[in-house]
Amino acid sequence: MTMEHPSPPSEGPVAELVARARAAQRIYDTWTQEQVDMAVAAAGWAIIEPKRNRELAELAVADTGVGNVEDKVRKNHRKTFGLLRDLKGARSVGVIAEDPARGIVEIARPVGVVCAVTPSTNPGATPANKIINALKGRNAVIVAPSPKGWSTAARLIEFIHAQLDRVGAPRDLVQLLPSPVSKASTAELMRLCDLVVATGSQANVRAAYTSGTPAFGVGAGNVASIVDETADPALAAERIMLSKTFDNATSCSSENSLVIVDAIRPRLLAALKDRGAVMLDAARKKVLQELMWPDGKLSAAVIGKSAREIAERAAAQDAAGRAGWLAIAEANPRALMVDEDGVGPEHPYSGEKLSPVLALYAVPDFDAAARTVERIYGHQGAGHSVGLHSTRPERAMHLGLHLPVSRVIVDQAHAIATGGSFDNGLPFSLSMGCGTWGRNNFSENMNYRHYLNITRISRPIPERVPSQEEIFGEFFAKHGVA
Repeated sequence: MTMEHPSPPSEGPVAELVARARAAQRIYDTWTQEQVDMAVAAAGWAIIEPKRNRELAELAVADTGVGNVEDKVRKNHRKTFGLLRDLKGARSVGVIAEDPARGIVEIARPVGVVCAVTPSTNPGATPANKIINALKGRNAVIVAPSPKGWSTAARLIEFIHAQLDRVGAPRDLVQLLPSPVSKASTAELMRLCDLVVATGSQANVRAAYTSGTPAFGVGAGNVASIVDETADPALAAERIMLSKTFDNATSCSSENSLVIVDAIRPRLLAALKDRGAVMLDAARKKVLQELMWPDGKLSAAVIGKSAREIAERAAAQDAAGRAGWLAIAEANPRALMVDEDGVGPEHPYSGEKLSPVLALYAVPDFDAAARTVERIYGHQGAGHSVGLHSTRPERAMHLGLHLPVSRVIVDQAHAIATGGSFDNGLPFSLSMGCGTWGRNNFSENMNYRHYLNITRISRPIPERVPSQEEIFGEFFAKHGVA
């Protein structure tokens, strides 16, 4: 049995959605683990089936203008398939753990109705991830998408409903906030649900945390990666370009800055150039800055656009340099790079760019690199993650011990690896907690356990009371008894 949310009574379309979700969830609450896992598989197959996957990817790009179809196809498949792998065999119904030595039994309980706030950058993959995790915990879920991503989320949920029908699950387990989505309707949904999981703008995350409902939100992205003098420049460049160009750098895990030790800089820049990155001179850097931040805020003119399209747009507003920009565009670059040495609001390249544009910082050694990343995260991105390309394992440990990051991604394509990968041990997720550094209440990759309440049964065990010597012996030996 799931307790009703204690919010005041409410009427209207949002309240009706929640009431229907609660009725469906009460039915779903009685399902066995086997039945739940069938519902999870059904929701996963709704997006993974190739024709549906491609339709969703095409719709996402057409409606949002962000990213590219082929990468969204890959993302929809890979992120969902990886999540299903993580959930395979995981216990989320009834007893999920027993520890006889401690006399503890853990029982999984649903949270109830989940409000899933999702961004326009991933209008298919992120809702699917949250829906599947919510269903794994026997919850109902209502998606509150970005207005630009509404049609993609609506089509996804149509596909999910058809698959839920096949396993006999109530359709109202998965619903969508009606269009037009507004701040007011999203806020009401947050208030009426039992749990909010918010991914997207920091405004949405702050709204989730102040909604009065328990919430998980994620911090701002602004990933920096260090390339030290021991790295293989070709391998590092290959990984960086794969990460930076994937889906036109729409991921919060895409590198925004490269902090490069001087000894490897010429070889790394050559390797990046060989893989389609173009370095801009100071004049073009200024033009690009005016295009990207015309009023101090990152412009939709560049978010999720290809490097070629960005160069073409720069050409349109730079009459004097038009020919040069068009030559860059004609070469079909994969990424644009600028040298940077400053950090903060007066240096917008030091922040998140959501586009295939990289800021390069030159440093004399690894210690200076770590300090530079710390400066960058003091401006934006604290708590998220840092990349490292190095053969010195102790350097990853140094970053993990001293930088305000929840993940250190070593010798991997950062945007591919941070949210879980088949060749690392992180859970597949599109929502990465950033800890208290990023004003979050968790620092893990969000996973199905965040969608559960866990009840613990405690039974008596043989008493074990330590002696005073066990507790204070070392302290007394070193400092005496006073």
